[in-house]
Amino acid sequence: METTQPAGGISGNVLFYSSPEPLNREQHAKLALVHKDKPYSFALNGTAVPLAVTEFAPAALSYPVIFAGDDRVPLAVMGLNTGENLFIQADGAFEAGAYIPAYIRRYPFVLANDESQDRLIVCIDRGSDLLAEGGQTPLFDDKGEPTEYTQNCIKFCDDFEVERRRTDSFVQLLKDNDLFELKKAVFTPMDQNGQPGEPQTVAEYFGVSEEKLNALPADKIKELQTSGALAQIYAHLVSLIGWDRLIALATLRQQQQVANGALN
Repeated sequence: METTQPAGGISGNVLFYSSPEPLNREQHAKLALVHKDKPYSFALNGTAVPLAVTEFAPAALSYPVIFAGDDRVPLAVMGLNTGENLFIQADGAFEAGAYIPAYIRRYPFVLANDESQDRLIVCIDRGSDLLAEGGQTPLFDDKGEPTEYTQNCIKFCDDFEVERRRTDSFVQLLKDNDLFELKKAVFTPMDQNGQPGEPQTVAEYFGVSEEKLNALPADKIKELQTSGALAQIYAHLVSLIGWDRLIALATLRQQQQVANGALN
């Protein structure tokens, strides 16, 4: 991937990236990564984060994995309210034991479209507080060449793009087999006496219909199994149990905020 030439025009808005710039040895020669024990503050408002299909299984242990929009983009749901991430603390700490999506791990690097030359180029978020001239791990060495750290980050972005395309193919397969349906995540609150109240819809999203899946002909099921898609479908379906955990986390955080308000 190109890292040194300025782009004619970078297109697209990318979640978390406030000031993306093409990585350039002249402009960014003195930039370095700032080491932080809790570096995830940039994702505090990431309610839902894009996932690659190969991440479904590990992500399913932590989050509901859903599909959104006309493109049926796979997302890891990390909060119930817009601008809320229940797995990241205000100090930038990530919930212990929770899977960290690759979309978050690649930050502050990203691939972006260079419209003038119809290609993808490596960019960094110049607005990130993880990059500074006084940082610990340089992006370029004394000869102006990308350091091992930068090379690894570029490879990570390249691999991420490969997985993104694989994910597009997986989603198209689900579309071709007409497996999507609109689903709802429902929460039933308890009153002061411990009795269930009126069920409340907390989210609407697209997911795989088990009924449609089970109705597929045997040869179609075999195709899904052989391609590995069936395992990813079941990881998605199992992940939906995670709505209960998400609701419990949201309730706990709300109770903590009320308690802190009372103390103040």
